[in-house]
Amino acid sequence: MLVACGGSKGTPVDGRGGDGGDPDATPTTDAAPPSAFCQPTPPPAGMTFYVAVGGSDAANGAELTPWATIEHAVSTVPDGSVVLVKPGTYSGRIRMDRRFAQGIVVRSEMPYLARLRHAGTVITIYTGEGIAIEGFDIAHSGPGGALVVQIQDLIPGADAVSRITLRNNVIHDSFDNDLLKINNGAREIVVEGNVFYNQSGSDEHMDVNSVTNVTIRGNVFFNDFAGSGRVNGNDTSGFIVIKDSNGNSDGVIGSKQIVVERNVFMRWEGSTGSNFVLVGEDGTASYEAESVMIENNLMLGDSSNPMRAAFGVKGSRDITFRNNTVVGNLPSLAFAMRLNREGANQPVANVRFYNNVWADPAGTMDDFSDTLPADVASFTLANNAYWNGGAAIPTDAAERVNVGDDPARVTADPRLPALTGVTPPRWDPTAGRFADGSATVCGAFQRLVTTYATPASGSSLVDAADGANAPAHDILGRGRAMADIGAVELP
Repeated sequence: MLVACGGSKGTPVDGRGGDGGDPDATPTTDAAPPSAFCQPTPPPAGMTFYVAVGGSDAANGAELTPWATIEHAVSTVPDGSVVLVKPGTYSGRIRMDRRFAQGIVVRSEMPYLARLRHAGTVITIYTGEGIAIEGFDIAHSGPGGALVVQIQDLIPGADAVSRITLRNNVIHDSFDNDLLKINNGAREIVVEGNVFYNQSGSDEHMDVNSVTNVTIRGNVFFNDFAGSGRVNGNDTSGFIVIKDSNGNSDGVIGSKQIVVERNVFMRWEGSTGSNFVLVGEDGTASYEAESVMIENNLMLGDSSNPMRAAFGVKGSRDITFRNNTVVGNLPSLAFAMRLNREGANQPVANVRFYNNVWADPAGTMDDFSDTLPADVASFTLANNAYWNGGAAIPTDAAERVNVGDDPARVTADPRLPALTGVTPPRWDPTAGRFADGSATVCGAFQRLVTTYATPASGSSLVDAADGANAPAHDILGRGRAMADIGAVELP
């Protein structure tokens, strides 16, 4: 049975996305208290149909007479249905281009045992609506074509590809470009409880490009090229980029209403010029992103490969980065952030940092931020925790953002666990488990958070946050009472 990570505004089983509110408003989270952290996905509620490797698309899709392809199932089932895909390898591109008012669920009957493979893009959704994709192992079969999954809007007129959910999948090993691209005006997309690893070249795990209302929640992002028998060239880009590459050609100017919450980022194997999360990239004159919320994430410095900075913003505005925990010996050109502009970008404006932890227990932090004054129009730095193994936090008068700009800073030991024995949860199909021993994505996620982000008793983080600027729940979905700094709220 699939297991989903708890969320506040999660997509229901029918595949519907967010509420599609005002794209110019500040994104909100925690609209309702989340359920317990790891919950079994509800059993199928509608009519159930089956796909199997030995099936036939001339059959009727019953359990004993299944169809052969997922694409045929999506084009055939009634609205409100569930498609269960039996274990095995399904080769070729899968087009999901049908629109469902109620929504359908396409689910691996046994989690991660239905393998979707293609040398080119494995799944494309160009005109679909109301589809949830759950529990698959999705990857390129080898070199041949770009992208593993692409969701983009090619519906004419005011309607758009929307209400699409990717939940509890293992999405990995692109041999060309991104693992997941969401672009060209798609909206109301939820990406939750997945594992992502090993993109290719100067591209990302997720390219969120010229879209609105996208929620990225409860995922684990890392790279492990050697584990896939590939060479790590230290040339890949960030794990998530949020931007707008094409101006108004798709009717959307700047990605808006983007939420990145309760994720784990770890095992950096990319270039020295990239970030775990980057907002803006392409040097456009219009703001590349607006109204972006990044909260309750865990960013682990468990790699010897240097990066640019854990977080970056280029030519964007109205960005909130709050209650995130960035911890470890993070080799980087700037430990916390890089705020800058490139090309025709306007200066970065109204970037807010509340209640975050930036902690290097080894005391190797030698640069806190890269923020040229001419590139940053306005920012807020308040109620964050800083730790450099007892050494001073680096300060540079030439930078716009320094620790001294935080009037309520906390500089005592946060007492976070040491990053020893960190195991990226890559999927092992032979063992039927993840490399850390977890049976599910959610179990791996919870193990990482409880092991590496939970402060010890007496931590300086406890009850030290600005509650007015903290989310109502923490990375594990627990309510915040007095509000602790960082992603984890101690019970």
